[in-house]
Amino acid sequence: MTSDPTVPGESPFRSEPSVRDAAPQFVLPLVARIERAAPPARTDALETAARAVLVLLSDERALGDGEWAQAVRDWQDARIRKVVRRARGAEWRRAEALPGITVTGKSAEVRVFPPVPLDGWPKDLARLQVSGTDLDDPEPPAEADPGAPVLWLSPDLDMTAGKAMAQVGHGAQLAWWELSDEDRAAWRDAGFPLSVRTAPTDRWPELTTRGLPLVRDAGFTEIAPGLTVAVEGAHRVGSLPRPPHA
Repeated sequence: MTSDPTVPGESPFRSEPSVRDAAPQFVLPLVARIERAAPPARTDALETAARAVLVLLSDERALGDGEWAQAVRDWQDARIRKVVRRARGAEWRRAEALPGITVTGKSAEVRVFPPVPLDGWPKDLARLQVSGTDLDDPEPPAEADPGAPVLWLSPDLDMTAGKAMAQVGHGAQLAWWELSDEDRAAWRDAGFPLSVRTAPTDRWPELTTRGLPLVRDAGFTEIAPGLTVAVEGAHRVGSLPRPPHA
């Protein structure tokens, strides 16, 4: 089993003060393409953002001696922050010109970039709007895929789409850390199937008390510190069909 980069007893997703706060702070930038005339559906945008985080973590440039690897290590050694900004038109084209990876969903496009210092955003990303990013689902999401991880959002919190995209990105990262190298490769080869859903109110207490990986927001933006995401079914990745070459 591949270990995660967390210090024992010091989760980067908890609100309590931590030794991680003393380290240089980095942030993982994500930019969602939100055109005025054709915004993506909310759930699709959240699932695409979660997959974007996984795509970056599994990219060869983020591993070993890759060109992004040191930035990823520095980011994971401190508080693990993700910030989602929005872009359209020329803003999106400028964002696409910067080193990163664009991940597409059914209607959503999210570009993820290697981590940057908290106060060192590239100019073309720093000027993008971060607050007020909200989206709607034109129809209720389908049932969650029973064969893949489900990232359950708290039913007790009202988050903008941008904040929720960052939170499910944290949840996807926790699921990634739960897996062996073999299972990570299987998940990647399958295209990182996952679902994001808001937990039923009556099920949330059970999801948060039975040992599942949990995201406890540090409370830097929008919401008070507390539970935001429960990650269910990361173990199911091990049963995904292997591609013929595996």
